[in-house]
Amino acid sequence: MGRSSSGGGISFFVACILVQLGLATAQKWLTLSGNAPAIIAKGGFSGLFADSSFNAYKSVSVFSSSETTLWCDLRLTKDGVGICLPDINLNNCTDIQYYYPQGQKSYVVNGVPTSGWFSVDYNTNELAQVTVTQAIYSRTNAFDSSASPILSVDDVKTQIKPHALWLNIQHDIFYRQHNLSMRTYVLSVSKRVIVNYLSSPELAFLSGIAPRFRNTKTKLIFRFLDKDTTEPSTNQTYGLLLNNLTFIKTFASGILVPKNYIWPTTPDNYLLPYTSIVTDAQKAGLEVYAADFANDHIFSYNYSYDPLAEYLSFIDNGFFSVDGVVTDFPVTPSMAIGCFSQLNKSSIDHGKPLIISHNGASGDYADCTDLAYQKAVDDGADVIDCPVQVTRDGILICMSSIDLIDDTTVTKSPFSSQVSVVPQIKKTAGIFTFNLTLDEIQKNLKPTISQPESLYSLVRNPLYKNSGSFMLLSDFLSFAKGKSLSGVLISVENAAFMAEQLGFSVVDSVISAVNDAGYNKTALEVMIQSTDSSVLVKFKQLTKYKLVYKIDQLIRDAVASSVEDIKTFAHAVALDKESIYPSTRLFTTGETGLVPKFHDADATVEINAHVLGAGVDGIITDFPGTASRYKRNSCTKLSTSTPNYMQAVPPGELLSLLSSDSLPPALAPMPPLDVSDVVEPPLPSATPKAVAPASRGTASPSSNPSSGQRSPASILVPLMMICGFLLLV
Repeated sequence: MGRSSSGGGISFFVACILVQLGLATAQKWLTLSGNAPAIIAKGGFSGLFADSSFNAYKSVSVFSSSETTLWCDLRLTKDGVGICLPDINLNNCTDIQYYYPQGQKSYVVNGVPTSGWFSVDYNTNELAQVTVTQAIYSRTNAFDSSASPILSVDDVKTQIKPHALWLNIQHDIFYRQHNLSMRTYVLSVSKRVIVNYLSSPELAFLSGIAPRFRNTKTKLIFRFLDKDTTEPSTNQTYGLLLNNLTFIKTFASGILVPKNYIWPTTPDNYLLPYTSIVTDAQKAGLEVYAADFANDHIFSYNYSYDPLAEYLSFIDNGFFSVDGVVTDFPVTPSMAIGCFSQLNKSSIDHGKPLIISHNGASGDYADCTDLAYQKAVDDGADVIDCPVQVTRDGILICMSSIDLIDDTTVTKSPFSSQVSVVPQIKKTAGIFTFNLTLDEIQKNLKPTISQPESLYSLVRNPLYKNSGSFMLLSDFLSFAKGKSLSGVLISVENAAFMAEQLGFSVVDSVISAVNDAGYNKTALEVMIQSTDSSVLVKFKQLTKYKLVYKIDQLIRDAVASSVEDIKTFAHAVALDKESIYPSTRLFTTGETGLVPKFHDADATVEINAHVLGAGVDGIITDFPGTASRYKRNSCTKLSTSTPNYMQAVPPGELLSLLSSDSLPPALAPMPPLDVSDVVEPPLPSATPKAVAPASRGTASPSSNPSSGQRSPASILVPLMMICGFLLLV
């Protein structure tokens, strides 16, 4: 297009090791050829950079398999040059409207009146100053810059040097209406550029050009659009054309279908049984490519927001494998094919990183329910966790929050008016576990699945949002004893409040429960986690449990004396991921260096970066299945031969590709951890309170019960009531 894409470019990528192994090709696949499925990067790494931009295409060789194919949506300029752009309307993917504000036109495209800016109205010189921009507004536009010109097919060949090239031709009829010939251009460019794949949803175009590519290395792929859409040259819907695969085989070597042709979903976004399209097409001698893969699109809840799991369902399900996937994020299928396929799904590895559930598998089921714990065990967690809370009648129960509003349906129950403020616990009003007896909780409340990303309309497993049963600590301990686990983790918070205000010793009660469950006769390790050093000091005096100090504040460093102090009462620390890789506007800005100082547990799910990059030893996660699969992947022990797509990207490196006006704001300074943040007064003794009748106020348990047995003693706690106030979840 007359302008080189150098300068800003991708220079930092040279630091990455570009090792590619033949891991996938050594396996036998259920593809038509028996080879590993192909990875087709739609417009390059378009999930991060603008589709069809220089950076999007160039980054594929860094982040993905070396055999990844680059996809180009082919458009024609007024002077007949082929360019790569994701949309026929240039206003949707470039900044052309700023250069030609009067250039808007209206045309009929495949029978649909369309307004915008079109390549057929501009020659290559006129488009030389136009820049490619991010076309999907939910993705960052921070990488849009003047260093992203429109690329021609020849530019992609000379500047990018792709391993393989896929040209997708749409709207042939539209270009013919403007006296431009896709056929002529494709035949011309194929003489100087190796075109590995040629696809089109227009049957007349593909079948007409097929004889010219017979006995060549170019594969012709018929592209199916939505089943109800009409194919322009036959006036049949694509759904009807799907019934005539033998006819398609006469001019094509494969088909490209939306992924929901293969794995359809229900209206509420759960998977239906897979269709026979892959096996039917492969029996007819056609390869099958699946389209529409993107990590940031909404996909079935069955995948638990794990895009790698979705790829595996198309390539490694034991029944069929598609021959290739078209994706905006080529790094993910690269990992799926190269490292995560054909694994021993039943293998158990309790080595590093240690996988600790966060309220069970709380990404799939409501926190701390029997379903969440069973899923965590089934998914391969090494340690399952129970955050203990106390009921009004002195029973220890596993709940992620002491405030029932956070994780139950209490606001829709007969107890919705029992709202109070407890300043020692939180500044806002709540309905607390110690307000209700165990019977009142079990008979009147249901659990509620956590929704940490509900602000972005990302909800978790809505069909089961209130499923599962609450578990007592005693039930939790009995459940864990018979499972393939290395241990349990019990989180203890608000111990001082329970002792002083409720007359309940949570430390003594936890110890009694563990002893009553017979853990002194098992190989399971008991871990105690708390943000209160006084709690861990008390446990150290009375037990030999492994103690984990949770630092819930964001810190950038830890003074030596604070680290030494922590060592006197804890065996490990749990850090928030932001204390390891600080970020601003979703860009990581660097690494704090805390891991070498503490060197033990972490509370994050960015597994590869934290395990390989930061060197953490443990992961606390809502999705233990993802972490467990990571431990089994076939690339973990390759050392210096690790493929590039499994290497951790150095934090902050992407910032070098941003223009100065696109840089995120500097982070506010995070404080270092000091001794004063760690040292606390001793845990107060629990003094049993006098008995008082239950009422709308909050009653407390006695200090005696410890292993799930009820206590008749309860008192009225004088808490400030907010009458008539109802806080909805």
